[in-house]
Amino acid sequence: MLRPSPAPAPALRSVLAALGSPSAVREPRTPALRAAQGPLSPELPLPVHVLALPSSPGAPGAAAATGQQPPRTRLAGWRFLIRNGDRAIAAGDTMLTPDGWSFSHFFEGPYVTATERALMQAEALVTPYQPRLLSVPELYMLTLWLHSDTGADGATTEPGPDDLLVPLAPAPPGIAADRAYRVSDLLPVIGLRLAPPPLLGSPAPA
Repeated sequence: MLRPSPAPAPALRSVLAALGSPSAVREPRTPALRAAQGPLSPELPLPVHVLALPSSPGAPGAAAATGQQPPRTRLAGWRFLIRNGDRAIAAGDTMLTPDGWSFSHFFEGPYVTATERALMQAEALVTPYQPRLLSVPELYMLTLWLHSDTGADGATTEPGPDDLLVPLAPAPPGIAADRAYRVSDLLPVIGLRLAPPPLLGSPAPA
């Protein structure tokens, strides 16, 4: 069961304007959008957060990589799935500028299909969740973040102990896509992937 957080009205308006006036935006439409027949509708707004983990074991906040402290995230934008008929064929991203929320770009590809699939699976869960997206750019990884506090502000809340993360396909090697992980189970794995390898010749830890 999903209870989405409402997107900022200017973000939605910017995507509607980009769909209505393709020549008014810098980024061209994707092939799927150009070939679409019938109306295009931006739906299922999702706040896109970026996961910030330390780059080395001694860096500030290193405990977040092992789950000892809450991870840090930052809101990067709002994403809307662009529906044509009964399926999403693309997505439209918005970004926060000094003048407020503005349209960023359209895109298509496997993450659009994977996001729609993960949302459909999450909708069948008995427990209600607030859907979001959590990105790990260093791993080229995107997850559906199911936040347990459905009344929270989708722009500000950090992952909680009862939250779930569903890696979207394609997921990094060794991490199963389309599977729901507890935050406490997946974040340590991500932290290990992000940790730099030991320097050659470095003394072994005592």
